[in-house]
Amino acid sequence: MKFGYSKKDKLKSKKLIEELFSEGKAVTVFPLRLVYLENNFEDGSILKTGVSVSKRQHKNAVDRNAIKRLMREAYRLNKPKYFNKSSTSYTFMILYISKDKITFESMDSKMKLLFEKFLKQTSKDETISK
Repeated sequence: MKFGYSKKDKLKSKKLIEELFSEGKAVTVFPLRLVYLENNFEDGSILKTGVSVSKRQHKNAVDRNAIKRLMREAYRLNKPKYFNKSSTSYTFMILYISKDKITFESMDSKMKLLFEKFLKQTSKDETISK
């Protein structure tokens, strides 16, 4: 898996987003929350990911966009490390749930913790379902 975050990897479908929030499960590592749902995609991508920052928490669009850029970059850099050998396809929505601004170093470390917790939870879910 490459470090890219191409157009086919972005979550844009309203139908998929609605399904994600109605049926998906969540993992939280403050200030990030990952809502995920197992899926099969026709275009062959393994992950479809979206990021979101609350307008209620961050009134200025400049602040929201800056946080979203940090989230996308941290996701892009850590994705190959955690999902390279994944055979299952997932839909992700990563939400920023804090009122405070964040640095990239902090965002990167929290993203790593979030992915580790996600992998731990999904492996636990797979052993329960077997």
